[in-house]
Amino acid sequence: MKTNWFLIVNPTSGNGKSKKNWRKISDELKKQNILFSFAFTEYYKHEEILVENAIKKGFTKIISVGGDGTLHHVVNGIMKQKLVETNSIQLAVIPIGTGNDWVKTYNIGTKIEKSIAIISKEKTILQDIGRLETENNTITYFTNVAGIGYDGYVASKLKKLKSFGGIAYLLSGLYGLLFYKKTKLIIEINNQLLKEKCLMVVFGICKFSGGGMQFTKEVDSTDGLLDITIAKNLTLIDMILNLPKLYNGQIVHHKKVESYKTTSFKITPFLKSEKPFIQADGELINRGSISVSILKKAIQFIIP
Repeated sequence: MKTNWFLIVNPTSGNGKSKKNWRKISDELKKQNILFSFAFTEYYKHEEILVENAIKKGFTKIISVGGDGTLHHVVNGIMKQKLVETNSIQLAVIPIGTGNDWVKTYNIGTKIEKSIAIISKEKTILQDIGRLETENNTITYFTNVAGIGYDGYVASKLKKLKSFGGIAYLLSGLYGLLFYKKTKLIIEINNQLLKEKCLMVVFGICKFSGGGMQFTKEVDSTDGLLDITIAKNLTLIDMILNLPKLYNGQIVHHKKVESYKTTSFKITPFLKSEKPFIQADGELINRGSISVSILKKAIQFIIP
């Protein structure tokens, strides 16, 4: 069993690319002498159950086949199970999604052959994982980047546009800039109490989100710190004029943007009646207040 991998395959990822490429994936795994078992997801969050069942059977090496959403649910399955220590799990990714943002931080790429070759070498890094608790005491873990406000609103619209592929992020982003109403937030961070009218607050472990945008500054996925970016009253004109900076990371130097590093913080809407959207790894998870913390070196990820 120790040489076996368990694949969790989301057949709908990348507008069905996982299902279409399954034969190619399985043949390449065999070609590279990787022993494996597998299961296909059948419904939303099915990954969490499949992870727990795989661990019950003795698997400690798991491969997520799909996009950032699939990886998000696989990670939540690992973090929520109580059978083994999470840092004893090795997790790899064969990226077949719309955004594929997590793999960009580690330069894994989206070619099936390359990602499987990386898996075969079994080089690991112990990466931090974020923990997010909403006002109804629901706990969600995130691997890459999460946020509240505009980016959560964009995530709420994204599912309807994913059939457009990678451009879906740009389309939903433009829609959000036209219709999203900024929220005044109370942010408790590093013994400070900030009250800001915000477009969004983004908090990350890795570099990329929203199909390749960079809202986090000087990220280290193993330093035990969350990288926080507070985008204040940025306007549609601000975003259009600074579009290249959204993708090269320079947006963090804009005069209406502030950056912080911390291990935990809390965000509450100034008005209780306001319920800003919350996203984690591009998945819409809730609305309202949040408390966020980080779990250092929580899972072994396979990287180049």
